[in-house]
Amino acid sequence: MVWVLFICGILAFLALDLGVFNREAHIVKPKEAAIWTSVWVLIAILFSGVIWWLFAEGKLPNPTGLEPRQALLHYITGYLIELSLSIDNVFVIAVIFRSFKIPELYQHRILFWGIIGAVLFRALMIVFGVALFNYFDWIIYVFGGFLLVTAFKMLKSEEGEFKPKESFIFQSLRKLYPFTAFMDGDRFFIRRRNLRIATPLFMALVIIEFTDILFALDSIPAVLSITSDPFLVFSSNILAILGLRSMYFLISGMMAKFRYIHYSLAFILAFVGLKLIIGHQVVLPEWISLVVIAFSLISGILFSLLIPIRQESSH
Repeated sequence: MVWVLFICGILAFLALDLGVFNREAHIVKPKEAAIWTSVWVLIAILFSGVIWWLFAEGKLPNPTGLEPRQALLHYITGYLIELSLSIDNVFVIAVIFRSFKIPELYQHRILFWGIIGAVLFRALMIVFGVALFNYFDWIIYVFGGFLLVTAFKMLKSEEGEFKPKESFIFQSLRKLYPFTAFMDGDRFFIRRRNLRIATPLFMALVIIEFTDILFALDSIPAVLSITSDPFLVFSSNILAILGLRSMYFLISGMMAKFRYIHYSLAFILAFVGLKLIIGHQVVLPEWISLVVIAFSLISGILFSLLIPIRQESSH
């Protein structure tokens, strides 16, 4: 019943979003984005009280034997991990929109359907990941190693190297659907000479969905390093994803200011990767993970805002 009520609540929020607050296509201004980002963060914080109550009253199966305080810390830490890794996702989404020249007027609609797809895909991946985590002890070393490799690649990657129109996904889509570079309002498909032709909006949506799956390959093992409780993994992941849309409109125009954030994200991935690998030998208190992740994220943001950008051409 708890799972059903939670999923129904998520669907209700999405229905209100599309059917009431954003029925008409419009450009999302920074002020509106800030308000909605605050709303989603507040909902996630308030839900932490629900987590405490569910575990205190025994309303959920508790396969890992968590006390209410432990469940609360695991939920908050998992949410913070997913929220921080979503920042990197925002940068990629902005590159995709620029590549396909998607007008700001239609970006919210693409992200709305992208969020729905992300919820479905992540639900499947979480179920599969938790099952692997609980039934195969050795999988934690695979997850840990994968996160360390990803952290190293994040440090070595160069900004702007992702080119959506040169990606395997885009080239494969063009073989399945005829593609037009022109848009017809907010339509994903148009018909010309009895042919169903994909517009740039559809291409951008599909590529965003696939890139989210790739990001989930990092974020879900990262959250699993904190807890393997299915409901905590799912709720923290989904509530962070629901705020991704408003977060995009809030910080997409300030991406140049967050030039140090990828160091924070790489450190977080490396930390949780090491935590998985040494977890059987060294058991860290729950609050340490929360403090390390929060400190890393805040440090990246502060360094980005406080350290002035140097003019490379002057050297």
